[in-house]
Amino acid sequence: MNPTITTYLSELHLGSMQSFQNMDVIPIFATHNGGPEYITLKEALDKNFIAITELSQSGSVPELKVINKSTQLVLLLDGEELIGAKQNRVLNTSVLLKGNSETIIPVSCTEQGRWSYRSAAFSDSDAMLASKVRLNKVRSVSASLHQDQSYRSDQGTVWQDIHEMHSKANVTSSTGAMKDVYTSRENELNQYAQTFSYVPNQQGIVVFIDGKVVGMDVLSQKAAFEKIHLKLIKSYAMDAILDDKKSGTSGKEAETRTFFKEITGCRESRFASIGLGEDYRFEDKKSLGSALLFEDQVIHLAFFRSEEKNTGDRMSGLSHRRGFRGGSGDIV
Repeated sequence: MNPTITTYLSELHLGSMQSFQNMDVIPIFATHNGGPEYITLKEALDKNFIAITELSQSGSVPELKVINKSTQLVLLLDGEELIGAKQNRVLNTSVLLKGNSETIIPVSCTEQGRWSYRSAAFSDSDAMLASKVRLNKVRSVSASLHQDQSYRSDQGTVWQDIHEMHSKANVTSSTGAMKDVYTSRENELNQYAQTFSYVPNQQGIVVFIDGKVVGMDVLSQKAAFEKIHLKLIKSYAMDAILDDKKSGTSGKEAETRTFFKEITGCRESRFASIGLGEDYRFEDKKSLGSALLFEDQVIHLAFFRSEEKNTGDRMSGLSHRRGFRGGSGDIV
């Protein structure tokens, strides 16, 4: 593993566990606020620093255009959802936008049944992909990177995973929008959010559901993590809510340290990022993850406990994905 990432992991500190029903969260603290300063997607949109639109008037399902009109760096986080334009999408990877730039970003559709304009530009949905859906998307994007250096997801799997969310939540949506599931469970999500409150100086979380580690996210900047904290909590809480089980043995610090040790043993690959920096991918039988590095600093680190899928499964999904071109004729 890249020594910068190994060192970063070794210097993380764990806070006191927070627990609610079948979910446990351990806050993560870093030794310093490292790397360049940046603002989050929501901050940039609220300040009108960036504009996110379809690639053209006709649109392209797996790509969007982002114009950063400011001099500030902006971090778009893997799994963040954008709503509006011709259909809702999520980021396929974390992207650090440089100032005064135009960038084509890779996305996946989270609203299968719509291909018509609701707005000229996108807004922030205040939601992220549920952690299990995000895990599968990270897996398929990593497979694409290894095959042809692209950040494409297995769109069919994303749709199937969101369909399963609708089924578990007993939600009917005219467009199959993931956002409708979040809206239907807003009260429950808020209960989780109230328990898992942001701790001052916190820069990350490691999450247990039913007593098992499911994933972790860490950002380099405290201020940025405070802005994204609620989205992350709700993305994990959605899986906890939709899980049939409602209780579990609480996760412990020792299990987190075991998870960190597993991570350092993952196979590592490095790719050019869509924006600034380099995109690292990690995988072994138990763990799957990614990291965005810029100027030898970890900007965003995310790992998940891998549940399934062998290489053959990934490649068959990838061949299915290659037939996907985007546009209205391909989303029904």
